[in-house]
Order: sequence, then structure tokens, then C-alpha cells
Amino acid sequence: MATATTLLVPFPKFASLISHQITLSYQLSRCLSLTATATATATPTNHPSSNLRVVFAAGGTGSHLYPAVAIADELKLANPATELLFIGNPKSVESAAVPSSGYNFASVPSVRLTRPFISPHNLFFFPYRLLRSLIHCFRRLRDFNPHIVVGTGGHVSFPICLAAKLKGIKLVIHEQNSAPGLANSVLALFADAIFVAFNSTADSFPREKCVVYGNPVRLSLRNKVSKDAARSHFFPGYGKSSESACKAKVLLVLGGSYGANAVNIAMLNLYYHMLRQNSSLYIIWQTGVESYDEMDSLVKNHPRLYMSPFMHCMDMAYAAADLIVSRAGAMTCYEILATGKPSILIPSPILSEGNQFKNASLMADLAGVKVITEDELDSSTLAIAIEQILRDEKKMKDMSERALKAANHNAAAEIAKHILALVNQSTKKEELTGNKIGA
Repeated sequence: MATATTLLVPFPKFASLISHQITLSYQLSRCLSLTATATATATPTNHPSSNLRVVFAAGGTGSHLYPAVAIADELKLANPATELLFIGNPKSVESAAVPSSGYNFASVPSVRLTRPFISPHNLFFFPYRLLRSLIHCFRRLRDFNPHIVVGTGGHVSFPICLAAKLKGIKLVIHEQNSAPGLANSVLALFADAIFVAFNSTADSFPREKCVVYGNPVRLSLRNKVSKDAARSHFFPGYGKSSESACKAKVLLVLGGSYGANAVNIAMLNLYYHMLRQNSSLYIIWQTGVESYDEMDSLVKNHPRLYMSPFMHCMDMAYAAADLIVSRAGAMTCYEILATGKPSILIPSPILSEGNQFKNASLMADLAGVKVITEDELDSSTLAIAIEQILRDEKKMKDMSERALKAANHNAAAEIAKHILALVNQSTKKEELTGNKIGA
């Protein structure tokens, strides 16, 4: 287990501004609502015999949500009586995905920090929106009374984690990217512990709080599915000929939760030619929700093509695949490592802080993945890259072995153990304090 060796407190000037706004917001919220005050005085003591209660603050994209689901799965395995609540945005990825994962979901309004830090939005609109969101968060936390809050990023995580800290609730955060996002960079100042995916990420956080665990991978992805069973799930006619099944190659194209327009267009211009040229090639194509209708109207049906707006059975998709073409979202990258799949990454140029390009560059170093920037991307470039990798069995084996070696397959379990240890430590301190007062 590695920890950071460099102390770097992010954004010191902005932190003081945030701290001032936090104090003001809390004072105002006490005046506007009795919930904060009532919670501070009426919250029952958390006894070790009571069920563990954990709030997850996560959302916006799968990269923020699915690590939280993976940690939740491990907490449930450790103690089935654990009570879990996910808090996120209404009408969002998390509002649909969390209930389908079997966990309770509640919504609060999110608040968005923008760059540059000293901007009209942050100075004038942010304090009001933060206050409104905090009041909702105080109520959710009061009603559920968690022992600890786990933030895994996204704009909605900021007010929830902030409210938790103001209420004196233990707070831990997890950063999936190779470089931290804005919400986690600020929350790091208040968190009790910071879990990161890569050694290089730890240099961006206070070293005394930082632990490198890797990214938690969903339990379903860790439960091995046979390649033949996975391929038959997408292609019912697969495997009727043992000779053709032996030669078959499956290309998995992941356009992200909402849709990667450039990736979809490149695939649109080459998929049919590739299927005609290679009778052993199968394509599983996730277009993204917002791009599906357009792609569906333009793509010709083919028995070796499976197209979907969103992949709910990612375990099957990864198990079926020989090669993955994808954006470079944090969790997709780590799931590629954990499943040992060769890949071609096309980082999004529009996401803040250039996280996807940094993720892709790190993946190239760790697992030898092929990186194509969006400026370089067209159907010809992508087709050549796909063909070169699929034809080179030695290269595919090397990429797979390097990927598996780079991943920590026990990240979710190790983070869950750390969370349990923090809660137990906090409970013991409360008991000792209570005994001293009683004496």
C-alpha cells in the first residue's frame, strides 16, 4: 500500500474563500432552518451494536457512481445489516442506476464550482446555491443519521460532504482520476481520509490523509463469466460452429454514459466495412443514451452487430470482448485494467482539467494501450489501429498481462475495511469521552 510522499495543499487562497462561505452558510442555515440546530442537539449516540449507516455522495457519471456501488457491495458483504443510502441528483445517471443496484436513493440539488475560481458565478451565485443545497443535505443527513459519509466525486458530492463535516460526521473521499477533480480538491481540506487510485494522484492531496488503494471495481465484474456464455448473451447464434467460434474476435465500443459523438461517427463510417471484410468479427457498440436514436436510424442491422444506448450488463460485455475502444473515463480505464483487456482510448477533449487525456497517458504507460486524440481520430485511423491490434496475438497478450498486473483487484474490500476501522475508532473515542463525563 503506497502513500503520498509530498505534501501539497491545493488552492490555498480559494480554500480560505470557501471556508469563509462555509461559515457564513452554516450560520445562515441555522437561522433559516431549525434542522441543523436540532440535529446537533438531538442526534442519538451511535453505538457499536447499532447497524452501521453509510451515506454515499456520488453522481453525474458512471466514473463517480460505480466506485461507490463497489464499496457498498463490500460493506454489505462484511455486514449484511449495514444500512446504505446514496444521495445524488434527481433525473440523473445515479437516480436510475442506484435503485437497479439494490440500494436506496435520495436526491438533493447540486451546486457547481466553476473555473476560474474568482469568477462572477462563484462570487455571486455559488454562495446562495450552496446554502440552498446545504439545507437539503442537512435534512437528509438528519433523517438517516449516518456514521460516515463517503464522497466519490461529482458536483453533487460537494454539498453533501460539506454538510457532513459541518455536522461532525466522519468524511472520506475517493478520487478515481489520475489528477483530482475540483470538488475533491476542495473537500480534501476537510476529509478524514482520502483514497486515491494511483501513486501519482497522491501528490495532489495532503499526504497525511492519503492512501493509494486503486479504483473499486463492481462485484459483478470480479465474478468471472465465461467468454462463450458472454458472447452468446449478445449474439444468440454464436458458437454454432466450433471452428468459427475459435477464430472469432469481439470488438467492444464504449461511447460513455451519454454518448461520444466523435467516436460514434468514426464507428458509423467503418463498422459495416469491417464486418464485411472480416467474417469472424463481432461488434458490441454502446452508443450512449443521447446518441442512440440517431445512430439507430443510420446503422444497418447485422447479425454480428449488437448496439445499445447503455450497457447494464458490463460484466458480460467485458467478458465477451477481445479489444475495447473507449473514452478514457476513470472507471472505464480501471475496469479495463481489472479485466485485462487490450484497448484503444480516445480521451474527451471537452471535460474539465483534461482528466481523460491524463488518464489515457497513464494507461499507455501502465498497460501499453493505444491512445488516439480526437484531433487524430477518423474512421481510417481507428480502423487501422483496430486491425493492427486484433491481428497481433502477442501484442494483445502483452497488453492483457500488463493491465492485470497494474490493477488492485481488492481495492473495494480494502477501502471498505478502512471505512469500518474509521467508524470503530470514532465510536470508541465517543465511548471513552462519555465514560469520562459520567465519572
